[in-house]
Amino acid sequence: MTEQGEGWLPRPATELFGPEAVAKEAYGVLTVDVPAAAWTEALRTARSELGCTFFDWLSAVDEPAEGFRIAAHVVAVGTPPRRLLLRTTVPHAAPALATATGVYAGAAWHERETHEMFGVDFPGHPHLVRLLLPEEFEGHPLRKDFVLAARVAKAWPGAKEPGESHAGGPKRRQMQPPGVPDPNDWGPQKGTLPPPPARPARRAGTRRAAAAAQEDNATAPPAESGTDRPARGARRTRSASGGSASQRAAEETSGETQDGENAGGTPGEAASATPGEAGAGGRPRGARRARSASGGSASQRAAGGGPAAAGREPRSRTRTPDAPWQRPQPDDGSPPPAEPAAGEPSSAPEDGEGGESP
Repeated sequence: MTEQGEGWLPRPATELFGPEAVAKEAYGVLTVDVPAAAWTEALRTARSELGCTFFDWLSAVDEPAEGFRIAAHVVAVGTPPRRLLLRTTVPHAAPALATATGVYAGAAWHERETHEMFGVDFPGHPHLVRLLLPEEFEGHPLRKDFVLAARVAKAWPGAKEPGESHAGGPKRRQMQPPGVPDPNDWGPQKGTLPPPPARPARRAGTRRAAAAAQEDNATAPPAESGTDRPARGARRTRSASGGSASQRAAEETSGETQDGENAGGTPGEAASATPGEAGAGGRPRGARRARSASGGSASQRAAGGGPAAAGREPRSRTRTPDAPWQRPQPDDGSPPPAEPAAGEPSSAPEDGEGGESP
């Protein structure tokens, strides 16, 4: 019985690609790492035995601690498609790998791009020349040690450098991004630029001394102006529920002074007394009773007009042909009855009480 390999492999990776092959699957892609000496043989195995007839791409990754990792992505077309990523590593000192054009002809352009971007040589390639960069370009741009010298080789076309003040004063020296050297250390202007302006030295402890002086001024007592006033201490911190000093003093003395103010004071003084302490004899009055809207106010209950009057049925009113806010006019043209003065009871019967409605 044949042993099942990793992922969708029919056999273990060590049987298909050699004893040093390592396979793992992640995110639907099967990755197999092989040594550089077995690179072309691993590509033939993927094409002939695994059915990966579609060549997708080939590129490299610069790993500073390991070397250049070459990766080729091939696919076995079907439903669903089976994808395989073959990888190998070549050292930085001698970056060379046998060409894959003998197995996949479509790898020719990919190897040309990898050659000029990373400097990896592919022995056996039929036409290993530049593909993207001009002939006068020096270096390999995708290497981690490549100097990003665009701003150094070509001057900034603007009138002001980014971050430079329009007032013309000394500016803060710009921080170079990773990979960009100092123009005074590398490039055509090496050694010709003046040193950057030095920032004025900051006095040590200036902010700390200012903060300490401000704290001393806040806690120090006020200066005496010719009078013998005692020094006031620091203000006590209190919560909102404790109230202010004036409120606490009023609460302490309210039991002693409220009787005299209510007995001999004017109505205005009595009205300005503290709520809750304006009862007879200076006794504190209890909390106001909560009542519903159906209970009416105190004046309505005193007049007996509230709905709680004993045995009294609610009055029924009939609408008049006149406006509802006017009293009905008599038919004989006589003047309407005079309105009662304020405070006098009305002698005229209201609508629905003892009279006939028009």
